Amino acid sequence: MALPKIVLRALHKGFLATRPLTLGVRCALFDAQGRIFLVRHTYMTGWFMPGGGVEAGETAGEAMRREVREEGNIELQGEPALFNLYFNNQASRRDHVALFRSDSFVQSAPKVPDREIAEAGFFAPDALPEDATPATHRRLRELAGEVPASPYW
Repeated sequence: MALPKIVLRALHKGFLATRPLTLGVRCALFDAQGRIFLVRHTYMTGWFMPGGGVEAGETAGEAMRREVREEGNIELQGEPALFNLYFNNQASRRDHVALFRSDSFVQSAPKVPDREIAEAGFFAPDALPEDATPATHRRLRELAGEVPASPYW
């Protein structure tokens, strides 16, 4: 017998209070020359693949599309591939990151600095900025098939 919706909602709210999880997204965007698009935020050190948190009522795919649009003036063409889902135990005991990959997109204009993004650009995987994050380096090795994908960010 199915539980009434009000009971299911109450149970769900109880789970959120006792076991909240966070979900973030990142997207590996490769241009026609095989370069990866990276961003440097104003509030964190290092270069990252574009991404951010999934908002309430938003799918991971919607969040990823929103983030690449906001952080890179990039509109995806077609469906990006979900590469892997990671447990980000460096951030918290409850954080997960979905990594997507796409090589089909259009950038309407180069990203100019704003209050969130200090710099953005395309880089050859073997010529990343000096302060590209360790996670960025690990993900690129996984994406290239050089190492197996880890379950941890």
